[in-house]
Amino acid sequence: MRPIRPTLAAASIAAVLALAATACGPSEDSAGDKPSAPASQSADGKITIPDDLKDRLKEHGIDLDKWKNGEWKNWDKDKWLREAQDFVNPIIEDLWDPDRMRDADKPPEKPVDNDISGDEGVTDPAPAPVDAQAVKAPYHANAAEAGKVFFDGPQGSMVCSATVVKDPANPGKSNMVWTAGHCVHAGKSGGWYRNIAFVPSYNDGAKETAELEKAPKEEIAPYGVWWGDWAQTSDQWISQGAATGGQGAAYDFAVIHVTPEKGGNGKSLEETVGSALPVDFNAPAVPKIANMTATGYPAAPPYDGQKLFQCADKPGRLSLNADEPTMYRIGCTMTGGSSGGGWVAQGQDGKPALVSNTSIGPVTAGWLAGPRLGKDAEGVYNAVSKKFAGQ
Repeated sequence: MRPIRPTLAAASIAAVLALAATACGPSEDSAGDKPSAPASQSADGKITIPDDLKDRLKEHGIDLDKWKNGEWKNWDKDKWLREAQDFVNPIIEDLWDPDRMRDADKPPEKPVDNDISGDEGVTDPAPAPVDAQAVKAPYHANAAEAGKVFFDGPQGSMVCSATVVKDPANPGKSNMVWTAGHCVHAGKSGGWYRNIAFVPSYNDGAKETAELEKAPKEEIAPYGVWWGDWAQTSDQWISQGAATGGQGAAYDFAVIHVTPEKGGNGKSLEETVGSALPVDFNAPAVPKIANMTATGYPAAPPYDGQKLFQCADKPGRLSLNADEPTMYRIGCTMTGGSSGGGWVAQGQDGKPALVSNTSIGPVTAGWLAGPRLGKDAEGVYNAVSKKFAGQ
């Protein structure tokens, strides 16, 4: 994806800090670990934090008062947690206010050469560009599972796209979101991004940017802001992923478990938006797929990240490394910011299913590529589901 200049919006951090922190493992082996109980707020406004959560934060050298007052902006290597088990994402209420959401327009960098392959494995000719089509408003009526991911990195506030997916352990009550690995973790040169939050049906009414400047939060985030209390990506992305060049792209996927910023009304994310997509880890081979639809919020020019778009195309194959899974590739003019957005095709049962997510595209735009989801992706998905089973 084409990198764009970050907007370093000032963070208006509220005094109230809700807290949820977790440790995630790379596979189902860690599924027995349960997430810490969330922090709670008493009637007199004091925050009560479970002892195990306090201990875990201390282990990471995180002082809550300093963190909520801006210590999270410290990106020194010693402070940037990178290991799979180190994910910590304290909820800072009202951090993602309408202005900060609107101004967050920097996608994490994922540009590649236009002619990225041709001599590794099986690669089909680059597809012809397919013009991205604006999703009809309200988005909730036409792409209820789609939403926007907001997070902070060393360069400022950043954006990606994501999809509400079903949770096998909590049928009908999923709090799981599918996105790209590079939307939660910087890969081999960095660590976990911070303040990761998901907003389903962002700008549901497809308002113009100028209109959004005056719009209330209820219009910008009609179904609330959902913070990641758990995130997991592949071992391969953490060890190999790079901001440019496509390294790790075949394993560039992630699952975020979310919780409502302000406690919600007891409903899950799936119940709140009314839908969640199944994930197909056995999607047909490329020649058997007639059509794939990619959805996202492109933010790099000529887009500005405020509206939802889709591309539909018959996929081809893209191989970056003969030793890694072959990726899907479609023609599409969406740019950075659409990363992490779901790719939907007909699943094994003939019904729509998520089969990939946007990972990379050339600097000049024109096509997108996403990983083919297999055992590694399924392991990440099942591990997150099992950690929250029965909750």
